[in-house]
Amino acid sequence: MSRPPEDRGGELRTLFFESANELLQSLNEAGLELESRPADEEVIRRVRRAVHTLKGDSAACGFNKLSELAHELEDVLTPQIAQARGADLAELVLTAADSFGAMLTSYQRRKEPPSVDALHAMIRKLLEEPASPENAATGSAVPHLPAQFAWTEYEQLMISEAVHRGETVYNVALRIDPNSLMRAAAFQLIRNVLHGSGTLIALRPEDNLTAATVEIVEAALATSQPEEKVLHRCRIPSIVSEVRLERAATAETPEHELLGDLLEAQAAKLVAGAAETAETSATAKAANSGSAATTVAESTLRVDATRIDAVMNLVGELIIGKSMLNRTLTEFDQKHARDPLRAKLADAMAFQARILDELHKCVLKIRMVPVEQLFRRFPRVVRDVAKQCGKDVALELSGQNTDLDKGILDALAEPLMHLVRNSVDHGIEPADERLPAGKPARGTIYLNAYHQGTQVVIEVRDDGRGIDPVALRARAIEKGILKPEEAKRLTDQETFNLIFESGFSTASEVTEVSGRGIGMDVVRTVLDRLKGTVHVSSQKGRGTTIQLRAPLTLASIQTLLFRVGGRLFAVPLSSVVEITRITAPEIHRIDQREVLRLREQILTLVRLDHLSRLRSIDTQPVRKKHFVIVIGAAEKRFGLVVDSLVGEEELVIKALPGEIVSSDLVSGASILGDGTVVLILNVPAVLSRLVRSTPLGAIA
Repeated sequence: MSRPPEDRGGELRTLFFESANELLQSLNEAGLELESRPADEEVIRRVRRAVHTLKGDSAACGFNKLSELAHELEDVLTPQIAQARGADLAELVLTAADSFGAMLTSYQRRKEPPSVDALHAMIRKLLEEPASPENAATGSAVPHLPAQFAWTEYEQLMISEAVHRGETVYNVALRIDPNSLMRAAAFQLIRNVLHGSGTLIALRPEDNLTAATVEIVEAALATSQPEEKVLHRCRIPSIVSEVRLERAATAETPEHELLGDLLEAQAAKLVAGAAETAETSATAKAANSGSAATTVAESTLRVDATRIDAVMNLVGELIIGKSMLNRTLTEFDQKHARDPLRAKLADAMAFQARILDELHKCVLKIRMVPVEQLFRRFPRVVRDVAKQCGKDVALELSGQNTDLDKGILDALAEPLMHLVRNSVDHGIEPADERLPAGKPARGTIYLNAYHQGTQVVIEVRDDGRGIDPVALRARAIEKGILKPEEAKRLTDQETFNLIFESGFSTASEVTEVSGRGIGMDVVRTVLDRLKGTVHVSSQKGRGTTIQLRAPLTLASIQTLLFRVGGRLFAVPLSSVVEITRITAPEIHRIDQREVLRLREQILTLVRLDHLSRLRSIDTQPVRKKHFVIVIGAAEKRFGLVVDSLVGEEELVIKALPGEIVSSDLVSGASILGDGTVVLILNVPAVLSRLVRSTPLGAIA
């Protein structure tokens, strides 16, 4: 049964939007490369291929305005314009990437695409303006047909291989007659003539569409025909007005020398009578090479994230089922300790647990993606913001291969965007401030990612002016966020955390980049939702480092189970520093709060029933001894007073809707094997509630 056309069209558009985003990212990267290397033909070809693909795919999906714009852009992407107007061409490519992105967003939302008149004007300007006088003079001074013959490394290897085989390789340049009305047809005719003259190793331009705007065709031709005959064939009346023919030079690089040695060794084998074996080996090698390329092309499979989430959910149910079977086996062992089936059941359970653990790891790995997918968008961000602010800023990336859950990676995109933009705008000083301070005129922002235990750490560091805690406290008092007496009690670290308060900004005026005080608030909100933390460290005059810490995955976590008031809770094991046991006389009260002296350190104690309206369902008498779980969150520690400990357990997190759990102290829930519901404690929320309910600085 075939699907209706509208279903196929919807699927086609979904695939188009996915691939288009990758093409736009490649356009951004190529545009940045063109700024530093405007005459690099390989980069221009990469841009042309991306634009050409975007043109064809958008036309197939019915997005005609996008297709027409891409077609118009192709006319400008030529080596000649790049040589004469490299900086303008780079700016055009970046502007085109932005325009394409805006149009794609409109198409996804089923809205009318925005106007791109500015981009049309830039294209017309590049096409209409002639080359600079210097370039024109250089061109006229060339005594013969100008051509670069800038072949790729692979093409150079093919030329070397042909030379070692005894063939003659020519570099051919042909000028298409200016009076030719159909350049694409002329190019196709030239291509046919070259193919008929020998083996065509390389050809510029590569397709008929690009040839419509190109004047000179360049080729590398391997042939056994004499030079005069090749020249005669290439002089096509009314099509080619000028021909240049010269022997191709072979580069003596280690790769070419190795290729020559291999070819000579193969010739020696042929002479020794191993022709058949060598031919079979070469055929097998070619077949293996082809199959390897095919395997690489076919090994990537696009899968919707919701399908992976569904599999992860089923694996979570299996883990709960494993816990149920373990509990059942324990009860069976207690009642039928000598039953011979006990050993068989235990073996089957161990096998099932091992396979399930492997399945769980495999599904988690499917969700893991390198953080490079997030980092690669920031060179363009830094370039644009630095240009707006009139600063010279470089970006250095490291740790791009660090793996992270796709859901967490997507959630961190917006916070990182705000941090990077703030580093450029607020962190990096202008050159006239950096030079007197002994710094280079160019500021640098560093993005790094690495694993630490069960968390991933992403650092945003700059070598800018740093944060002045005194000025920060004064600004907070001015904004009404703090009272003067509260500001005096703040440590420098607590002062740095003020930048995450809603509406707080150190900017003196609101600009397009920052100043409204909403960006950094988003950072803390997202990290709290991810059960992560954010930490700021800064030295005045030397720079600022902001660390984002988030769990590797939100699918499952190792937890410590405990009871409070007869209810079962869990806390992530990664947050537990230590566990101790205390008696009532060891608890002291200072400034209306309970504290504990633990190894020369004063630790604030937290009781869940005091922070929330938790009603006890425990009818047991008051205990003389309590367990204290020491929790570490960022640089702060506090003690959680609990009635009893249950043990460690791997829990599959189930998100709870707001109408079921109204308290922010609970981040999710899970189900044990016996059906008991466990509430997972939200450590950042507990810490936030504790700070609000006790004087600042009371937390050890």
